Amino acid sequence: MGGHKNQDFAPPTKCMDPPKTRLYKVWKGRNKFLCGGRLIFGPDGASVFLSTFLIGAPALTFCVKMLLRIPKLDFVYGHVVLIVGFVLTFLDLIFLFMTSARNPGIVPRNSRPPDSDSTSTSMTSMEWINSATPELKLPKTKDVFVNGYTVRVKYCDTCMLYRPPRASHCSICNNCVQRFDHHCPWVGQCIGVRNYRTFILFVSTSTILCVYVFTFSLLNLLREPCHIWTAMSRDIVSVILIVYCFISVWFVGGLTVFHLYLICTNQTTYENFRYRYDKRENPYNQGIIKNLKEIFFSKTVPSLVNFREWVIEEDDSFIESVTRKFGGDIIKTNGKIDLELGILGKDGKPLPHVLQNLDYNGIDDSLKKDKGGKVNLDPYFFPTDQEEKFGAGDSTVNDDVTDVSSHRTSTDALRR
Repeated sequence: MGGHKNQDFAPPTKCMDPPKTRLYKVWKGRNKFLCGGRLIFGPDGASVFLSTFLIGAPALTFCVKMLLRIPKLDFVYGHVVLIVGFVLTFLDLIFLFMTSARNPGIVPRNSRPPDSDSTSTSMTSMEWINSATPELKLPKTKDVFVNGYTVRVKYCDTCMLYRPPRASHCSICNNCVQRFDHHCPWVGQCIGVRNYRTFILFVSTSTILCVYVFTFSLLNLLREPCHIWTAMSRDIVSVILIVYCFISVWFVGGLTVFHLYLICTNQTTYENFRYRYDKRENPYNQGIIKNLKEIFFSKTVPSLVNFREWVIEEDDSFIESVTRKFGGDIIKTNGKIDLELGILGKDGKPLPHVLQNLDYNGIDDSLKKDKGGKVNLDPYFFPTDQEEKFGAGDSTVNDDVTDVSSHRTSTDALRR
């Protein structure tokens, strides 16, 4: 991060141009970025260190033990077992970091809700979203066609878009992810369309590594000329590795078998847990061969978000303060309110930040008064019932003034 500090802010080309910054610095998700936005981790990315320890510690212990036993074993046998164990450990850790540090397929956010006209033709739900702009009504769901099947997609209030088919919003990372499978706490990252391949390679390599260490640790005990119990008492390290791998293989092995089933049927963990395809056909299932080819032999989907691009940082503090104070209801003014730019004037340009950031906290305690000591009514700071009450009082005063004026006019006429 320190080496890219001077490259994260671009100098303005003109005096009036606002400074630009990298997108990853103002991204609204909970991701953690390293190397200038090139590496993308989840908010719980620190769990990678725990997973690295759980994998690397027993595996490297096995490799060191085999290295010390080479003089007592066959030369070829000892070196082959050592090299294969080291390669499996290295590949397992590489797949772990590739899964954790890669963009899983984050869907770019919208700065404002989509137009209602563009979604009216595909509207399938009569339930409306709670949009920040009351004038805009959008259906919660709409139908799209995938491989000749009708698929219902939902509107995401956070990202302000209709999620692509098979995408879902991760509450941990606060992002919509393409082909969302699940959020894995062991890699600290969402598993989506762009890192699912490395994830299944990581899980399957972990299974193979567990079986490998378990098998050759047991063979080391059986090769001892003494009784098995005596060998176990002399080689405690091999016993610990056998027990550890026996317990771990049930977890990673079961996970590998489960995901192989999902790959063969072209499902995600999220879809399988919701039982989406029990009563209807899966529109994404193309057969076992094509499903395997799609995961293992297809090109990686390009990223939809360039986190290193230059953007203008926008100030949302005013919108956030209004939302907190009024519970999400936007005050109707003569201008318009934009979710990203703040309050817009009649000409469509944003108001100055000085006017947007004014503090109105003291108005509720001390009402504005004119020179005569009467209350100056302001519809923006009075509830509706109080406004009607004061309005009724004003009309009564006006009626009295009108009656007095008419009485004076009739008296003057009689005198004449």
